[in-house]
Amino acid sequence: MLAPALAIVAGFILNPAINAIYVSLTDTNLLNLSAQKFVGLDNFISLFGRDDFRESLRNSAVWTFGNVAFQLIIGMIGALVLNARFRGRGVIRGVVLLPWATPSVLVALMWLWILDPTLGLLNHVLQAIGLEQGKPIAWLSDQHLALPTLMGIDIWQGIPFFAVMILAALQGVPNELLESAKIDGASAWQTYWRVILPLIMPTVLITVILRLIWTANYFDLILVLTNGGPANATLTLPLNSYITSYKGGDFGGGAALGVVQAILLAVLVAFYMRRVRKSEIA
Repeated sequence: MLAPALAIVAGFILNPAINAIYVSLTDTNLLNLSAQKFVGLDNFISLFGRDDFRESLRNSAVWTFGNVAFQLIIGMIGALVLNARFRGRGVIRGVVLLPWATPSVLVALMWLWILDPTLGLLNHVLQAIGLEQGKPIAWLSDQHLALPTLMGIDIWQGIPFFAVMILAALQGVPNELLESAKIDGASAWQTYWRVILPLIMPTVLITVILRLIWTANYFDLILVLTNGGPANATLTLPLNSYITSYKGGDFGGGAALGVVQAILLAVLVAFYMRRVRKSEIA
């Protein structure tokens, strides 16, 4: 009975992974595949000597951990608010999903207009309330502002995912346990920390893992808004892999970047799962 499932896994996951590893060990150019040759670890050796690799590695770490941390915290707060009883709760729950449901390219184009230095809505609002004086802020072309700006957009788009997932877990918490905690004199914080959080932790765990993987691999927003600039300030590993492969024509080097990222993600997820299991046992 498992044979069809194993065949699907092999076809859609193992085959591309093995092919990517093989390509990373070759000198490959799609314009001249007949000249493909095996180079061993040369792509990886040259990779670790490149400045853009170190920059993209640092940016990827800041991008991934920063975005997921803020999305988790704000999403948790949002889920608690949405779980409360108030008028129009159903409508609010639907509206909250809009950023998550909107395609990434449309989100990027929308924010490209909002953040435009001369015609953008954000600078006009800041000027109107007196928070911006003189030269308009170049949100996407300033080397120090570009990455935090992109992170703000991704956090805004990713919060609904955490909020909805945690909200679903909150609704599964038995009312009897909450009432018992209240009768025992537990405060709201004690009830949340000792009753609610342990029950929703499995959902939080899987949500964080999924979002870590998705965020680390996500580069649509960056590609449209900054293309990794200015001066590689927003260049991440997946975007670097894309640029190396499709703009530089070096598919071996691009595949090597992808393999390095996959290894780092696998180690990160394994470490995270181990830490969570240890905390549960303790």
